[in-house]
Order: sequence, then structure tokens, then C-alpha cells
Amino acid sequence: MALAQPDKVQLFAEGGVSTLRLIVYLTIAMVLMVVDHRGEYLERLRAMASRVIEPVYRVAALPADAARAGRLAIVTQTQLADENRALREALLLAQVRLNRMATLTAQNERLKELLDVQGDLGLGVRLAHLVDIDLDPFRHRVVLAIGGGQGVGVGQPVLDAHGVMGQIVEVLPGTSVAMLLTDPTHAIPVTVERTGLRTIAYGTGAIDRLLLPNIPRSADVKAGDKLLTSGLGGRFPAGFPVGEVVSVENDESGLFAAATARPAAALDRSGEVLLLQDLPQPMGPPAPEPSAPEGDAATTPSGTAPAAAPVVPAPTPSAPERTP
Repeated sequence: MALAQPDKVQLFAEGGVSTLRLIVYLTIAMVLMVVDHRGEYLERLRAMASRVIEPVYRVAALPADAARAGRLAIVTQTQLADENRALREALLLAQVRLNRMATLTAQNERLKELLDVQGDLGLGVRLAHLVDIDLDPFRHRVVLAIGGGQGVGVGQPVLDAHGVMGQIVEVLPGTSVAMLLTDPTHAIPVTVERTGLRTIAYGTGAIDRLLLPNIPRSADVKAGDKLLTSGLGGRFPAGFPVGEVVSVENDESGLFAAATARPAAALDRSGEVLLLQDLPQPMGPPAPEPSAPEGDAATTPSGTAPAAAPVVPAPTPSAPERTP
């Protein structure tokens, strides 16, 4: 017990010194904080320390950053490849739809022109579609998706929105074959719209050229003249456009002139055509005129219209007698 007292005193004494030290340290810390707050003396030191420590942090985080960048690169490349594939497919589909839309628009324009022609003609016509063409360079013929089952006959004129294309030369139950104007074996009577000169336009075998031979040298034919069907021969009705004169030159004999014309119809581009049909002519007596309304025509007391008075021809004056 006697030895315990000095120990307690010693411990108490050491505890007082520790408390004093703590108070001193706190005071110094407060002074440093106030000085640093007022003068910012330690800011530069912290900046320098951060510049030194920052590379260490970067080097320590480099493996994790590299792994993350690798994963992102792989995922991004796969994602970009999928997006590019989807965009290519969408672009291809949009291009196909755009081309189809342009084709449908052009087809609608052609059909509208044909309908306008049908309304302007006032004739019986039938719409037909081209299903095939003859690739023989010496035979300009097309196949139409209409035949004898629909009333098509040999010799029926074929038109498009711009002019005469040709005529039907062969009829099958479901299809028919039309010979174009430019076929070497085709000829069509035409007239020059400006002068009324009648001649014949022959096919040359070239899809863009017609030949008008044996034109008198005194005839007034020049480039730019419009050619119309003359109606001669009874095959093509008069007044339909056939072509336009491109050039006029003398033939080999020098006695006649020969003209070259360009067809009015789009022979190599038309996809829809019109077939002219003969309309039935009215037969029998004309239809009776509608009766006049009451009160307009004079009536007899019995209520019936009076009979027309007979027409008496006026006497012809006799020639005067000649006196001797």
C-alpha cells in the first residue's frame, strides 16, 4: 500500500503534462489555421503536393482505365457495326421505295395523259399494257396484254399519249402483237399539217426515224412540219399525230425529194397504249323530237295540232314569146 501512493501521484502528474501539451497543440493548430486562412500560405504547398501525388494516382489507376477502355472499345465497335448494318439496310430499303415511288409517279403521269387523250378523242378506246418486245433489230413489234377475248382485232390502230404507235398484226386469245411505225414493212398515209400535202411514211428499221420518199421537189416541205394521219386507206382515222419532219434532201435520182421524220409517239418508252375501237354507227330513222310544251304550239278546237299545209311549188316563169 505504501508503494501505491507514489505511483498514483506520478500518473496524475503525467496526466497534467499531457493535458497541457494538448492545449498547446490545439492553440498552435488554431493559430496556423487562422494564419493560413488570412494569408493562404499553405495553398501553394498543397498545390505542389497534389502535382507530385497526381501522377502516382494516374499510374495506379492505369490498369483499371486500360481495362475499361478495352471493354468500351469492343462494345462500341460491335455496336457501331450493328448500327451501320441497320442503317445500310434502312438506306437500301428507302432507296428502293424512292425508286418505286418515282416509277409509280411516272406511270401515273402516263396514265393521266392517256386518259386525257381518251377524253379529247371522243372515240372508243381500250387501255392495254406492254408485256414483251421483239428484240429482232429488223422487226419492231411489241406484245400487249390484251387479245381476242377482249375484242381486239387485226388492223386495230395503237396509240400512246403523244401519237400513233402502229397497228395490231396478230391476235391471240389473251395477247396481241402490234407492229410499230418504224418496222421496215410498215407504211402509213400521212399529210403535212402546214400545207396539206399527202404522202406515205415508211418505217426504216430505226426506232427514231421515218422515211417519206418520192416527194415532188416543188412541194413545200421543210424541217419542223408536223405529220398527221390523212385517213386514206380506212385504217387510221384522220388527224392523229404521226411525227415531225427532221430534214429534207434530194434523192439519188434528183427528180424527187426525200424527207426524214421523227415519230411523235414514244415507241421505246411507252408502257401503256390505247387501242382505237370502231364505234357502232346509228342505224334506222332518227329519234323523234320531243313534243312542244302546252301553250307553245297552236291547237285546233278539238285539241289536236293542225295539219301542215301542203307546199305548192312556185310557178316557174315562162320564157317570153319572141316576136317576129
